[in-house]
Amino acid sequence: DPDNVVLCLLAADEEEAGDAALQIHFTLIQAFCCENDINILRVSNPARLAQLLLPATGPEPPADLHCVLVTNPHASQWKDPALSQLMCFCRESRYMDQWVPVINLPER
Repeated sequence: DPDNVVLCLLAADEEEAGDAALQIHFTLIQAFCCENDINILRVSNPARLAQLLLPATGPEPPADLHCVLVTNPHASQWKDPALSQLMCFCRESRYMDQWVPVINLPER
């Protein structure tokens, strides 16, 4: 339900930049998000994103986090100050013609 999606995170590292299938996947997701007024952020370090979003999984490989949709089904979504700041960041990036801003997540 795109009405409940407030943010789309697209994560890929430098090695995956040349993966044609992943780039096509990202292009289709971006088109969907633009059509439905969903903010998009690219994240440069999927492994670090996995560390932040997933609990320690032990010996299992991390889940595929190339695309993460952040949802908030409540009408009070804009009352969250962190989410509000993130939406402002996305809007300001669009004003500077950066339609899909990139967040660099450093290694820990």
